[in-house]
Amino acid sequence: MNSPRTVTRADHVTEVIPFPARDGTPLTLVHVTSAAPADSGAPEKGPVLLVHGAGVRAELFRPPLPRTLVDALLEDGWDVWLLNWRASIDLEPLSWTLGDAAVYDHPAAVDYVLGATGAETLKAVIHCQGSVSFTMAAVAGLLPRVDTVVSNAVSLHPVIPLWSVIKITYLAELLKPFTPCLSPAWGYKSNGYFSRILRSMVKATHHECDNLVCRLVSFTYGSGRPALWSHENLDEATHNWISGEFAEVPFTFLSEMGRSVLARRMVAAGNHPELPANFLAEAPQTDARFSFLAGRNNRCFLPESQERTFAFFQGHRPGRDSLHLLPGYGHLDVFFGARAWADTYPVILKELNR
Repeated sequence: MNSPRTVTRADHVTEVIPFPARDGTPLTLVHVTSAAPADSGAPEKGPVLLVHGAGVRAELFRPPLPRTLVDALLEDGWDVWLLNWRASIDLEPLSWTLGDAAVYDHPAAVDYVLGATGAETLKAVIHCQGSVSFTMAAVAGLLPRVDTVVSNAVSLHPVIPLWSVIKITYLAELLKPFTPCLSPAWGYKSNGYFSRILRSMVKATHHECDNLVCRLVSFTYGSGRPALWSHENLDEATHNWISGEFAEVPFTFLSEMGRSVLARRMVAAGNHPELPANFLAEAPQTDARFSFLAGRNNRCFLPESQERTFAFFQGHRPGRDSLHLLPGYGHLDVFFGARAWADTYPVILKELNR
């Protein structure tokens, strides 16, 4: 496991808990409680699990903002748990797929949190590839004790801009022989000649800001300058902070996502009999109520991604689930935009409290 880099804020008590996935892969949970004396009692609303995307880590939800989503959840009475699943940059790098995470990681994390808290069920806030893999697990019936899910950006229908389709289906195949992964962290540290060539290429084609990691994130994950947020939504501290929050994402995942993009639905890689061959072939095998969020300006996964999955859920259980299209937001600024505390956190809290 890499050296721990968890940020313990003065107003948080943080416990990092190692536990194994169902295939033995080492994962961690970050349990966060309030350090404020007035909040020293047990959380009144039970556990909520936060699940990050690919090539980032659990600290995604604790940016250097005066009020983060974690703060909002703690203030609202929730018992907050952050998952570092196998895509986390706080764990030893490995080749992984979303099918692996759906079968091995998320069920194990849910079991651990419920065992540690004694709760009967939990709720989850899931983002990007954490959302995709968690939703795959839920739809396959692997998460029966999750009762509410707030999903951001994408779940079962990956719909991306045309330039992103070209990158993930054609350019990625050209790059695979030279490297097992792509990493925005190459913006400040080299990993051989290929990383230096790619960095030079991004320098020549992306001029949106002076943060090279930010520019490499856009090259790796979407279309646009930038692709995962609007610069207008980020304060300077957060824009600087993202330089340390992105690293390796393997081609095993990129190839899986490329095939799914062409199929216009998620197609899990690997041999996982626990997962259906077609996630859309029958009704979702979950009683959890889903709330789908999508930034209207998302240039990583277009809002249509969540609209299509919402329509699939509606077709089987009309009126149970919800969809929120968030004006002025993209992909990750939903969580760490400077005004997310006023614009997006209330939507998430409302859905968790329904």
